Amino acid sequence: MSAPSTDATVVLVHGGFVDGSGWQGVYNLLTKDGYRVCIVQNPTLSLAGDVAVTQRAIDAQSGPVILVGHSYGGVVVTEAGVADKVTALVYVAAFAPDKGESVNTLIADPPPGAPVPPILPPQDGFLFLDREKFHASFAGDVSADLAAFMADSQVPWGVDALGGSVNEPAWRVKPSWYLIATEDRMIPPPAQRAMAARAGSTVAEVAASHAVYVSQPEAVADLVRRAAAARIVAPA
Repeated sequence: MSAPSTDATVVLVHGGFVDGSGWQGVYNLLTKDGYRVCIVQNPTLSLAGDVAVTQRAIDAQSGPVILVGHSYGGVVVTEAGVADKVTALVYVAAFAPDKGESVNTLIADPPPGAPVPPILPPQDGFLFLDREKFHASFAGDVSADLAAFMADSQVPWGVDALGGSVNEPAWRVKPSWYLIATEDRMIPPPAQRAMAARAGSTVAEVAASHAVYVSQPEAVADLVRRAAAARIVAPA
């Protein structure tokens, strides 16, 4: 086990349609390195609710926090990341909204020719991805068996979560890193690049699907390590 370069705890925040178990590969790599890792299990019913759950996880840590969000989890960390303990943000193929923006506003005007995520019409206020299209759209570089399991174990994503807007974007006051998945068919790579540039993030790119945190955990862990190494000193 190699010694981590900071005493920060890594807090991992999942996105919509999935739960925190997808972080297992990233968790295994970082804990092997000696990092403390906390995985948030958000209900994804509303942004306010998910921010509250994430805030409790941050508050439970004894020292500084590297806050990591995938997909919709990027909205959560953008809002929750203003907490004093958070020293860095890491976006993994994630939304990085500005003040007043939400998932809904960020996806309202997709680039010409961009793939359209196969989100089914709302059912009782919840969203699901079309099971038959899940593999190609969300997890193109994971095995067919694993993609089928992910499709069948989808977590209902509340429409209120998509509509929740950010009040004070943490990336305006905290340093950030962004991992762009160049084969993403959920959040177009050009949109990822634009959000990363607006946030002033340190950027890395990897040829991966939206499920990069599952398919290429080493790429995610490497960017987290870089963020941790740059944030050795916790805020006063």
